[in-house]
Amino acid sequence: MQTHLFSEFNDTKQNLLPCDGAAFYFGQVLDRADAAHYMQTLLAGTDWQYDVVQVFGKTHVTKRQTAWYGDRDYLYTYSGVGRRALPWTAELLELKTLVENACGHTFNSCLLNLYHSGAEGMGWHSDDEAELGPEPAIASLSLGAERRFAFRHKTLKTDVQILLGNGSLLLMQGKCQSHWHHSLPKALRVKTARINLTFRKITGS
Repeated sequence: MQTHLFSEFNDTKQNLLPCDGAAFYFGQVLDRADAAHYMQTLLAGTDWQYDVVQVFGKTHVTKRQTAWYGDRDYLYTYSGVGRRALPWTAELLELKTLVENACGHTFNSCLLNLYHSGAEGMGWHSDDEAELGPEPAIASLSLGAERRFAFRHKTLKTDVQILLGNGSLLLMQGKCQSHWHHSLPKALRVKTARINLTFRKITGS
């Protein structure tokens, strides 16, 4: 297995993935003060829910919390969980505009994840649900604790890792979801919260 590790100080215009898709890290798109403002606003004003998922026939309640917002009440199903999108809040619309201007894509929905500390993470998966289309562009905005984010090629097993800083933006596009898994590994030394906003476009709408 070949491993590539990028820090948030690398050239943000390079494709992090060596083949089969694209992932671009834009670095910090919110300054510290604005990131803190949105972090506190979203912590208090988001309709956070725990996911109830089925894994190998067993029911589990996730430690992380999620929320789903959009232009309309889109149904989005992931890991056996079905959600109807809530109407945008003013703060989410502000962040959507910021992200769209930064990465050059438009989005009609956003899945938010709240990780209360580094004890919570996300296992290997791809955002390849049918609702997102064959080659989705997904923009991931990070607020709060810096966390390591990892990619792993589905057949070559090449590993790519990057540190996602507070107020930073990552864009995944092209064949990324078809050929790569990604994950948020646990980091027990991290004691503070992180909010991840993944802006998406539901197709056929």
